[in-house]
Amino acid sequence: MATTDNKSAGGVMLTNNEFLTFTLGKEEYGIDILKVQEIRGYDAVTTIANTPEFIKGVINLRGIIVPIVDLRIKFNLSNVAYDQFTVVVILNLGSRVVGIVVDSVSDVLTLNTEQVRPAPELSAALDTRYIVGLGTVAERMLILVDIEKLMLGQEMELVDEVQG
Repeated sequence: MATTDNKSAGGVMLTNNEFLTFTLGKEEYGIDILKVQEIRGYDAVTTIANTPEFIKGVINLRGIIVPIVDLRIKFNLSNVAYDQFTVVVILNLGSRVVGIVVDSVSDVLTLNTEQVRPAPELSAALDTRYIVGLGTVAERMLILVDIEKLMLGQEMELVDEVQG
């Protein structure tokens, strides 16, 4: 029988200690690897009228209509450009499948509890409700994001209306 091992890291509860790391602008982020279904190159999407700017549109992924969210736009990063490194990470979030556009995917890292610290209270740049903590690996600093909380937040209800 499998059990979920919740580890406490300085007050941060981790349900898994493996993270897919990716870049947005100059920052490196990490998300729970168990939420990742697949990684694809960025292809054209079907745009939907009257959706927020960060919702690029939808794709048909083997018969499933998947909304595509550009996290660079969501996080108000400048210089959003699509190139050969731009990828879409397809996430499986319970009953929903959602894609996120990121600049590039780095690797999968295993972090132990000593490598994860609680997120500081930040002002406006990023809504810290979605930050699980900060991970450190050598000289690298990772912003660990609760991708499910971010993707299933209130503004994402618009995606559900588009799909329905």
